[in-house]
Amino acid sequence: MTRRYVFLFLVGLVLLVPSKIFAQPQELEYRISNCARVLSEMMEAPDGRLPADLLKRSRAIIIFPSVIRAGLGVGGHYGKGVVLRRDSQTGKWGPPAFLTLIGGSFGWQVGVQSTNMVLLVMSDISLKSLFRDKFTIGADASVAAGPIGRDASAATDIDLSAAILSYSRAKGIYAGVSVNGSVLEADWGANEAYYGSDISIIDIFFKNSGKISPATDKLIELLNKYSS
Repeated sequence: MTRRYVFLFLVGLVLLVPSKIFAQPQELEYRISNCARVLSEMMEAPDGRLPADLLKRSRAIIIFPSVIRAGLGVGGHYGKGVVLRRDSQTGKWGPPAFLTLIGGSFGWQVGVQSTNMVLLVMSDISLKSLFRDKFTIGADASVAAGPIGRDASAATDIDLSAAILSYSRAKGIYAGVSVNGSVLEADWGANEAYYGSDISIIDIFFKNSGKISPATDKLIELLNKYSS
């Protein structure tokens, strides 16, 4: 399978998602509400919680309520989500910026599946990498599957040196979905639709530009609760 066919496959995957609909404020509110749901489910999962102490130590959290994975000989995934920064001095969480995720994989795979995904950004260097227009996971920052369970981060056999810790769940069960090589990109259209202006991630993170919605209030409230 050539790179050209892989590229065409991923383009087709992206085209399955009508971008104009995803830029509407009501859809963004719905997306944020789903992010809050995914966060609650992962923090309260009976088969192993996302460790609260890792959330407390993180510099940012990226939540994708639905990453669509599709395969036909080669595979690809695409998702739209949000990133929120935690203030290292106050420990409180700030307003969201909107992101997209796209990636591909080789190997025999057929079908379509939706996966919930959370990425914990554990270093300041990786946080600053998000200020770029595009950010390649694994190249611009190392990534590893995150440990689960209340005391999982204390285990000695877990590599916590990765800049990003990845968590994914499909149908309520943790699933090892590789995001290595995937590209995170600022969703400028969504940020403009939500905040009412062409706003940068830096402005959102450090200047608290624009008003936030009730769904965002709820998401921030949950983050502050779980990382308190």
